[in-house]
Amino acid sequence: MTASHLGLRPLPLPERPAWRRALDARIDRWMAQPSLYRRALALPFARWMTQRRAERLFGVMAGFVHSQVLLACVRLRVFEHVFERPRTLDELASLTGMPAEALERLLSSAVAIELLALRGGGRYGLGPLGRPVAADPGLRGMIEHHAVLYEDLRDPLALLRGRAASLQAYWPYTEGSDSGSSSRWDGSQVARYSELMASSQGFLIEELLAAYPFAEHQCVMDVGGGLGAWIRALARHAPALQLKLFDLPPVAQLARQQMVQAGMEGRVAVHGGSFAHDPLPTGADLITLLRVAHDHPDSVVRPLLAAIHAALPVGGTLLLAEPMADPDCAPAAGDAYYHFYLLAMGAGRLRTPAELMGLMAEAGFSHLELVPNPMPLHGRILVGRKTGVYP
Repeated sequence: MTASHLGLRPLPLPERPAWRRALDARIDRWMAQPSLYRRALALPFARWMTQRRAERLFGVMAGFVHSQVLLACVRLRVFEHVFERPRTLDELASLTGMPAEALERLLSSAVAIELLALRGGGRYGLGPLGRPVAADPGLRGMIEHHAVLYEDLRDPLALLRGRAASLQAYWPYTEGSDSGSSSRWDGSQVARYSELMASSQGFLIEELLAAYPFAEHQCVMDVGGGLGAWIRALARHAPALQLKLFDLPPVAQLARQQMVQAGMEGRVAVHGGSFAHDPLPTGADLITLLRVAHDHPDSVVRPLLAAIHAALPVGGTLLLAEPMADPDCAPAAGDAYYHFYLLAMGAGRLRTPAELMGLMAEAGFSHLELVPNPMPLHGRILVGRKTGVYP
């Protein structure tokens, strides 16, 4: 399988001249010499750089262990226990049902990677990286969900060579090319992935509300809106907006129940259908597409964007928000994560803002803009507008 089949594009960098390629090769050989390492340790600044590089490499190598420490703490509810109040080892052993000796090893590891912190008197409290985990049930749900991904990554070469991954069964709408075939799903499967999507949207929702003036619109429709976590948040944020949600019929049925429970059944119109096969409802002057495009190949995204363009009135706007590759950011640790997560899902890929803008332009959108937002790690925001004529 080639890079083009995987959907990964080489970075648009110009070819380096021959003298630069020769220099790069010489530097690579020089930097890899054991004697250079010994000399670097004798010089203060070089020693600092060497130590930092070694620590970063060790962090990459130990990353899987760190993720398992995090997963174990989530499964034992350690974060919730110490959030209530700092706990001793014996208290936590009693609460978790783990032998104290084994638990102490886990807690010491969690302290080392700043998930927990020692609070004096032999008590453990939340560390700086543990506080958001304790505060966000959706984040804990995603961490638990990642156990499926860890199993798929046990043999990364097999995954790269096309072995079917367990994660594909978790997101059934990505299997094959038929994104609209939902008759094979059972209710528990739909509810499981819909709940995970809803609970993990919180950070991106905050980014959107902080970055874009939604009150300037009259009617907003969210395509692929799941259980409606985003639409409900938008309803509270901008009370004057008319709101619509579009998703596959079994998901739409669950979304209607959520709207009833939230007292918004008269405020939000929920439509069931497949964006791969059915025309989208009209009437919205802003359509949002949150964490949808990266789940699908170009062969699905192109007609989806065209359908959104057709559903919008002249002057209407598309807002697309999802994690995006950032070739200008180094290190872009999120890129590595999403490249492999989407590979395990089986259909999607991480795109750069420029690639997504290109697909939007193909669909007829113009005045394309990358909207600045406070925390791009959670997702970046693109907007495009439908003009009277094609650009």
